[in-house]
Amino acid sequence: MKDLVIFGTGGFAREVHQIVEDFDQDKSAWNFIGFLDGNPESHNKEIHGFPVLGGAEWLAGRRRVAVVVAIGGPAGKRKVVEQIRAVGEASFATLVHPLAWVGNRVSLGEGVVICAGTLITTDIRIGNHVILNLDCTVGHDSCIEDYVTVAPSVNISGCVKVGGGCDLGTNSTVIQGITIGHWSVVGAGAVVVRNIPSNTTAVGIPAKPIKERPEGWQEQ
Repeated sequence: MKDLVIFGTGGFAREVHQIVEDFDQDKSAWNFIGFLDGNPESHNKEIHGFPVLGGAEWLAGRRRVAVVVAIGGPAGKRKVVEQIRAVGEASFATLVHPLAWVGNRVSLGEGVVICAGTLITTDIRIGNHVILNLDCTVGHDSCIEDYVTVAPSVNISGCVKVGGGCDLGTNSTVIQGITIGHWSVVGAGAVVVRNIPSNTTAVGIPAKPIKERPEGWQEQ
């Protein structure tokens, strides 16, 4: 049994803690010991009865502790992952809720979080530090690259490619064969029927681009 910490103290971090509790009723998989946060003002406080132990630096030298980054925003999530990697040999946990369904031919990267009710069918690749929130679907032969966040009730059809760092809003739909370029945003309730370029925000039914960002905007 390995020690586990969650990086984050917001609402999604508390939801991830619930996944740990639901998954670990028999106390055989993870020994959850607390939360981490980059804001020193939150240190030594408690969440769900567990301490906020410190920031990323707390992981230095603790090779036997696994961490999952529970931050919804893809850019912020990637920065935290890079901070954790900078302090030493990080071990990132992948958490799949017991009420999610993941097919046998699905590849999951490190640090992935899959919430209750999500269905992932077959021949699918999920990259590192991807969040698939409540009640999502991912169809056959799709690829979701690193740091993507998929909000609740998103439907991704077959043969879809979602580029790294994308953020798909609640109840959005992506029809089959679509490519969404890296670091793009799909608005809540949007229906994506055409490819979306990188660094683009698209909203509506059908989804249309309303904003473009310069390459590398997420680094700012």
